[in-house]
Amino acid sequence: MKNKRILHVDLDAFFASVEQLDYPTLRGKPVIVGGSSDRGVVSTCSYEARKFGVHSAMSVLQAKKLCPKGVFVKGRMERYIEISKKVFSILETITTQIERVSIDEAYLDITEVKKPSYNIAIWIKNTVYEKIGITISIGISYNKFLAKLASDWNKPNGIFEIKKRDVPDILKPLPIDKIHGLGKKTSKKLNNIGIYTIADLLQYNEEYFAYFFGKARSREIYERIRGIDQRPVKSDGKRKSISRETTFAKDIDDRQYIKETLLNFLFEINFKLVKEEKTARTLTIKIKYEDFKQITKSHSLSAGTNNKNIFEDSLENLYSTLEFKKKVRLAGISLSNLEDNKTYQLSLFD
Repeated sequence: MKNKRILHVDLDAFFASVEQLDYPTLRGKPVIVGGSSDRGVVSTCSYEARKFGVHSAMSVLQAKKLCPKGVFVKGRMERYIEISKKVFSILETITTQIERVSIDEAYLDITEVKKPSYNIAIWIKNTVYEKIGITISIGISYNKFLAKLASDWNKPNGIFEIKKRDVPDILKPLPIDKIHGLGKKTSKKLNNIGIYTIADLLQYNEEYFAYFFGKARSREIYERIRGIDQRPVKSDGKRKSISRETTFAKDIDDRQYIKETLLNFLFEINFKLVKEEKTARTLTIKIKYEDFKQITKSHSLSAGTNNKNIFEDSLENLYSTLEFKKKVRLAGISLSNLEDNKTYQLSLFD
């Protein structure tokens, strides 16, 4: 069986990079995308702002405290989509085996491409910068988990490869929060019993993993830290829904902050909908409270659409019906009842 060759590509601080591309006076400055309202949420920020501790999903109010000289700008999703499409057009000249993770991130299966992996990565990085003017970081490995890990290794504007001979030694020094999908609360619990690195976790057998992570996820994490990941790059599988969710670092009760987070997620999943030439008929909000009780609220349209404004109205209406008597630990949103939309595509900004 031929060894897989997988790339994970990740546009560096994408929204902020586009702002600096279009407005040269912003280059070198701490740019924070998410609006100037204290009630807003940071979508992303430049690396200059990250030095102050600013990060995505943080409240704008907190970002202002950490980075008082930050330049706060309102996002321009139509422009980000335009640039993203150009980037994906470049990627599609390499292979059709592309799994779009978000507006600025994707996996490529280049197993059948008759060029060395590193050469392909260099070509992508150089072409994106020369034709568009933004930087991209690329991870190379033999599975998706390691490729994603590698793309974060030399950020920004870097390339890194993890080979089979590197595993597990290269993983051992890494903190456990580098394991994709491991939440901050779980990491903290493990830290409290002396588990800080992947090397610490490797000392435990699979039975202990079931205790740490629950039966549903124990096998997955047990294999990941040993460099095993059988997931294929899904380029054309038929989706049943498109979703995005987050577990907050701390349980919160700020209604506006939670709503802004959901609106940001709606931008992302609506982009996927348009890019995949699909429509959706149902929008669903998911909320999980501090006591782990979960509720969902859905609204179905009479016909499918990919019009962001229509989905925003549905989100607003659903959100107004939610009760917040308890703090919230997780919020998510999904679009479902998907249909192909290749004969007629309603503009995202109609």
